[in-house]
Amino acid sequence: MVDVGSKSVTHRVAVATGNITMRKETLEMILDRRHEKGDVLGIARIAGIMAAKRTDELIPLCHPLAITKVAIDFQPKIERNTIECKAQVETRGQTGVEMEALTAVQISLLTIYDMCKAVDRGMVMSDISLQEKHGGKSGHWTRPELAKEP
Repeated sequence: MVDVGSKSVTHRVAVATGNITMRKETLEMILDRRHEKGDVLGIARIAGIMAAKRTDELIPLCHPLAITKVAIDFQPKIERNTIECKAQVETRGQTGVEMEALTAVQISLLTIYDMCKAVDRGMVMSDISLQEKHGGKSGHWTRPELAKEP
C-alpha cells in the first residue's frame, strides 16, 4: 500500500456514474415495482452502500476508510431503456474515495442485473466512470467532457 501518513486530512468527495441498459419490459417492471423479488432499485442502493464500505476488502492495496457519506441515486432514461446510477462518497481522511464510488456504482448495477437476469439476460452495464473528485493535494477534478458543458 502507498504510504499516506504524511498527507493532510481533508474533506474528500468522489462522484461516479454508470448505466445498465435492458429491454423496455424489464425497465417497466423495475419502475412499476412489479418484480417478484421486491424493490430492485432499493435493494441495489443498499448493495452499493455496502460495497462502498467494503471496498478495501475487494480491491487489493486499497486503504480502509472511515466513510462519512454514501449517496446512490438512480435516474431512469426511458427513451434508451437505461437506468443511470450515480454514487457520491465522502470522507475526511488522507486518501480519496474514488475507488469506493466506482465500486458502489458497479455493485449497484450488478445487483440490478442479478435481480432481473431471469427475465432479461441481455442487460448491458456500461460507461462506469469517475465524474469528479474534490479534496486532497490535487484539489478538484472534473471529467473533461463535463467541464466543457455550459
